[in-house]
Amino acid sequence: MRAGAAIATVLAGCLAVALAMACGAAAQSAPPAPGSDAARLAAAPWELSSADRERICAVRFLTAPAASGFKVEFDAACASLFPVVKDVAAWLFADNDLLRLVDARGKTLIAFGEVETGVFEAPTPGVGLLFLQAPGSAQQASRPADDMFGEWTMTRAGAPICKLTLDSNGADGKYPVLLRPNCDASIVRQRFTHWSMQEGELLLAPAAGALWRFEEVDAATFRRLPATDDIALTR
Repeated sequence: MRAGAAIATVLAGCLAVALAMACGAAAQSAPPAPGSDAARLAAAPWELSSADRERICAVRFLTAPAASGFKVEFDAACASLFPVVKDVAAWLFADNDLLRLVDARGKTLIAFGEVETGVFEAPTPGVGLLFLQAPGSAQQASRPADDMFGEWTMTRAGAPICKLTLDSNGADGKYPVLLRPNCDASIVRQRFTHWSMQEGELLLAPAAGALWRFEEVDAATFRRLPATDDIALTR
């Protein structure tokens, strides 16, 4: 009898664990509530891109259940552009939490935080900074140049390295860049010839070499792309 009772207790415990796991999985796979952040994701197309937008592919978040969340579909190009997505099996997005792309066992491979409405950012080891946003949102109309005129501070990793003026005395959308005394030598060497606005980005043109591109973070901050050197312009 004692052996039978022990077996029954063990079986009951196993059944309770199994039921708990089943209930957890069912709750995890329940369709997103209307109006929730998760439902908003599933209702729109999205683009996965590198910080410099040289690599872009389409992503679709579905509400059909998957082994570890909800199904996610990537365009064929995604796997070659971002090899990490080969192991992505599902997505999860609890309210007030990160948007997580997980593997079949539920391990988080990419974790996106929403940095502004409709724009998600994910610093990803071995990959770099990834963005998720609605198609075309990065090609927003430029801010008018007169929003940008005036004094700015260039920083590297948060430390000031140069004070400069985005001057207003220009033509054809190109304006002078005036460096103040005591700028870092690496900035002085660039000998910026002019600045301009294009498709929502602030562009600084050095005397030689590629344009320095800055994207808007907020009304008073623009960060350089790609974000590897941690350079920004702030009011």
